[in-house]
Amino acid sequence: MKDRARPAHRRRITAALSLLACVGVAVATPPAGAADGQKSTRVASAPASWSADLTRITSDDVNVRYTRGALSVRSTAFRPASAEAGRGYGTQVLAPEELDAPVNRVGAELDVDTPSDADAEVVVDVRGRSARGAWTEWIPADRGPAVLPREVTTVQARITLWDEEGEARVRSLRLTAEKGAAPRTSAGATAFSARVYATREGLVGGTTANGHIIKPNDHFVALPSRRGLSPNGSGQYSVQVCGPARCETAPVWDVGPWNIKDDYWNPSPTREMFKDLPQGKPEAQAAYESGYNGGKDGSGRVVLNPAGIDLADGTFYNVGLNDNGWVTVTYLWTGDQTGKSFPTWGTDVRIRQQATTASAEVARLPGPTTVNVKCQVHGQRITVDGITNDGWSYLPAFGGYISNIFIDVVEAWLPGVPNC
Repeated sequence: MKDRARPAHRRRITAALSLLACVGVAVATPPAGAADGQKSTRVASAPASWSADLTRITSDDVNVRYTRGALSVRSTAFRPASAEAGRGYGTQVLAPEELDAPVNRVGAELDVDTPSDADAEVVVDVRGRSARGAWTEWIPADRGPAVLPREVTTVQARITLWDEEGEARVRSLRLTAEKGAAPRTSAGATAFSARVYATREGLVGGTTANGHIIKPNDHFVALPSRRGLSPNGSGQYSVQVCGPARCETAPVWDVGPWNIKDDYWNPSPTREMFKDLPQGKPEAQAAYESGYNGGKDGSGRVVLNPAGIDLADGTFYNVGLNDNGWVTVTYLWTGDQTGKSFPTWGTDVRIRQQATTASAEVARLPGPTTVNVKCQVHGQRITVDGITNDGWSYLPAFGGYISNIFIDVVEAWLPGVPNC
C-alpha cells in the first residue's frame, strides 16, 4: 500500500534569476483583465512580469485539473498515444500575454509541491510571436531564461507534468520577459529537411499529447519532442512529409515515437538532449544503427526500429507507404518566419511552383493549417466555390504559391503583405 504519510516539500524553480532585481525596477501586477487577453498597461522600458492563471482549464489542456488551489494531473494512467511511455502526463496551455514592448527573453518562477521521494517532473515551456506573425518554437524556461530566436510582442507559456503517482501540485507560475541581446539564429529562408524512418501510428481511439482523439484515416504526425507540438485542431507546427507517391503537409499533434525530448531537427548545441548527435539524426536511429546510448531510448527501452516520426493512418497511406519506411520530412516552422501568419481552409489545397495552376505542384495541404506568407503577386485568375481572385501568396517554407482564395481572411489582397 502506498505510504500516504510521506512529507511533502515545496520547491521553487526560478529560471528568471531575478531579472527585476538586475535592473532595479519594480513592476506592478497587471490588472485582472490581462489574463483574458486585454492589453495591460506597463512601462515599455521595464521588464514585464505577470502571474499565470492556472484556474482556467480549456480544450487546449490535456489531463489536468485545478483543485484546492493547485494544478495537478487528472489521471495517472494517461500517456500520449505515440510515446508508449510516461504515464501521468498532463499539460496546460496558458492564455497568451500581450506585451507593450518587444521582448526576446522569458524566465519562469514555478512553485511546486511534491512528496520528497516522488518521481515527478514539471516543466515550463514558452513561445512568442510578433504581430500577426508565426509562433516561435516552444523553448524550456524553467531552468534558465528562454532565449527566443526573434523579438516578440505576445508570449505564451505551457506547463507539462509527468507524474505517475499524481502527487505533484503546481501552486503558481510567474513569468518575466525582457529585451536582451539579439540571439544568434541559424534559421534560413528554407526550412530544415531530413530523411528519417517513419512508422504508422494507428492507435485509433487513443488520445494524442495535445488531446486529439485519433480517428480512422486521420492526418497528423508525432515527433519525439514537445518543442513542435501544435495545440489541438491547429497547424501552427506542421511538417511536409514526402513518401514514395507524394508529399503531404500535416500538423504535429503527438509526441513520439520512442523519445519525448529529442528535437533532432534543431542544431546540435540547441537540442534538448543528445547534443552529441548531428542535426537531423533522431536518437532512436542512432541507437538502432550504431548502439548509441547502449541501443536504448531516453526512457531506457531497447530501440527496435530507427523511427524519427510517426504518421497517422491517413498521412501514412497518402504519401505512398504500405509498410514502415524512409521519408523526407521538412519541419516548416524552422524556415523563414519574417512574413505574416494566416490560416487556410479547404482540403487537398495545392501549392504551386509559380502563381498559376499550370505550374508544377510542390506540396499539398490536406486540411486547414497555418502558413507563413512572405509576399504576394497577381497571377492566374481562378474561381473556386464562386470566389474569383488573381492574388497568390508566396510561402517560403514550401517554396511555392497558394491562391489567396484559400487564405481564410475576408480580404482578397492580404493586408500588410508586400508585393513579391
